[in-house]
Amino acid sequence: MLKPEQCVGKIDVSTLPARKGDLEEEERIRREREAMPPVAAMVNLRDFEVKFCDSPRLLLDFFQKVAERVLSRTAWAYYSSSAEDEASHGLDTGFVHAYMTTSFMGIKTALPIFVSPAALAGLGHPEGEVNITRGAGKAGIIQGISSNASRTIEDISAARLENQALFFQLYINKDRKESERIIRQIDELGYKGIMLTVDAPVLGKRERDIRNRLPTTDEETPTGRTGVSAQLDSFFDINLQWSDLQWLKSITDLPLIVKGVQTVEDAELAIEHGAKGVYLSCHGGRQLDYAPAAIDVLWELRQRRPDLFDKAEFYVDGGARRGTDVVKALALGARAVGLGRPFLYANGTYGERGVTKAIEILEEEIALAMRLVGARSVSELRPEMVERNDYGLVVLRDE
Repeated sequence: MLKPEQCVGKIDVSTLPARKGDLEEEERIRREREAMPPVAAMVNLRDFEVKFCDSPRLLLDFFQKVAERVLSRTAWAYYSSSAEDEASHGLDTGFVHAYMTTSFMGIKTALPIFVSPAALAGLGHPEGEVNITRGAGKAGIIQGISSNASRTIEDISAARLENQALFFQLYINKDRKESERIIRQIDELGYKGIMLTVDAPVLGKRERDIRNRLPTTDEETPTGRTGVSAQLDSFFDINLQWSDLQWLKSITDLPLIVKGVQTVEDAELAIEHGAKGVYLSCHGGRQLDYAPAAIDVLWELRQRRPDLFDKAEFYVDGGARRGTDVVKALALGARAVGLGRPFLYANGTYGERGVTKAIEILEEEIALAMRLVGARSVSELRPEMVERNDYGLVVLRDE
């Protein structure tokens, strides 16, 4: 690896000559996009990941991966990859198959959902996070902006509507002065809060992403980690301590949400050290494989420490694909539910129209689920509406 002083500048990848494989990939994507169904054909969030095919067989055979077909291999590998055997990603979808306004850190939001901060939306669409910002703004929901966004925070800020709330997901930098600079910048730009990620001292082994970057011959085999993920964590401070929350609070008045909490004990400590929000998440199954799903941690919190819900706001993400998934989490005490991959897929396939359609689908499904369980507002959802089955999944009980 070259030393920093040997760096002569950044490479403009757009000026590099296209390789044969790149040209073939572009042609494949062009053909697949031409064959895509219209956005109006999307009935649920999983449809953004699937594609109509010619076979009139069973419904499950009637769909094939759409995002996998129309995104570049790099984008698909990065978005869809999870840690190692991807067991946690499967468990993280364990939600299984009125009035919806709420507040998010004191900010009114039209729906009890938000956009989870997810990196590199530009891999799927040139406008990247800007499309998601526009869609979220029109719908009146909160968007979390990743530290590793494809677009600059200035670009994203410029795309928002007046009074649209953005939250910034922060990795603490090894150089604390750089973290301070970023915090001052987002404060000046009017961001409304910080989501401090605490579950990623290093990034997990995301094998789909790695395989996409593997060479074709043994002679080219690189040493160390490969893939998009390997390029993102070089600046992370791996020595993050609970005391660092006090340091953050000393340099900003923005509300602090601790993201990546996976145990009751860490939720207790986050609140004890001044967090206004506790964000239950296993990073989409992309960090430690077999990490507990956020919905299971939320259930455990409700059983063991229900008092904590009066001391901080709780948020969850990971695996929600239906309005019923959202309603389950709300009933257990979550203030709102985040979605990451669905918006990446919606943006990567249909751009801003896809993001808007995804939100519309969720809005309809949440309203339907609330009506069917007899809740006229989010505040009427209660833990007694939810039970666990023998497989550890959460299901709604008809009462």
